[in-house]
Amino acid sequence: MTRPIRQSVTLNASPEELYETFLDSKGHAAVTGAPARIDRKVGGRFTAFGRQLRGQTLLVDPKRLIVQAWRSSQWKAEDPDSILILRFSKAAQGGIVDLVHVNVPAHDHKGVSQGWRTYYWKPWKAYLAKRK
Repeated sequence: MTRPIRQSVTLNASPEELYETFLDSKGHAAVTGAPARIDRKVGGRFTAFGRQLRGQTLLVDPKRLIVQAWRSSQWKAEDPDSILILRFSKAAQGGIVDLVHVNVPAHDHKGVSQGWRTYYWKPWKAYLAKRK
């Protein structure tokens, strides 16, 4: 088993707004610049980045926590789904997203770890800066 990916980012928006944006198809796509389809309810399926990522929402604590089964289209068929945990909390200058991503296959661990920074945190900061 690979080590968990742990990352935290502070963004210039409330935790509630960050939570809503992540689970909203249009908001998610606006932040990442790539197509997303998200059924936000527990048990609902999602795709992101034009179906390069897919999974299922396992648990939500509205405006605070999202837990998803998550996988990349580049993973091997025998690779199990990973588990993504996103926790949203208040910060002095907006909101914090704490990420724990477990069970990411070794062959893509580095790519996924870097991918969160490149494809989510950086564009999300830019998106929020543009709308101010």
